[in-house]
Amino acid sequence: MITRYKTKAQRRKVRVRSKIKGTAEKPRLTVFRSNKQIYAQVIDDTKGVTLASANSLTIKEKTKNNLETAKAIGTAVAQAALAKKIKKVVFDRGALKYHGRVKALAESARSTGLKF
Repeated sequence: MITRYKTKAQRRKVRVRSKIKGTAEKPRLTVFRSNKQIYAQVIDDTKGVTLASANSLTIKEKTKNNLETAKAIGTAVAQAALAKKIKKVVFDRGALKYHGRVKALAESARSTGLKF
C-alpha cells in the first residue's frame, strides 16, 4: 500500500518503480540526475546487485554541455553492459521526465546496442 509521500517526485518514483522489475534476463537500467551530475546503473533486482554502471564523475571525456555528457554516459553504460553479455534491459527513469539529459542517455544507450 502506498503511504503518504511529501513530494510529487516521490509519488512518481513509486508509481514508475511499481511497474518495473529487473531480472537476470532483463535487468533494470536506472537513471539518476542531479543538477550537476548524471548516473546510470544496470541492476538485477532479484539478486540486488549492480551489474554495470557509469557516471559523469568518472567519464574521461569532459564536456561543458550536459547533453553531450549524458550521451557519453549512455554509451559507457551500454558498453559495460554489453561486455557482460547483457543485451536487453528495462528502462527506469525514476521520478524524471523522459526528455533532455535522460532522453539523450537512453537514445545513446540504444544506439550503442542495448534494446529496450
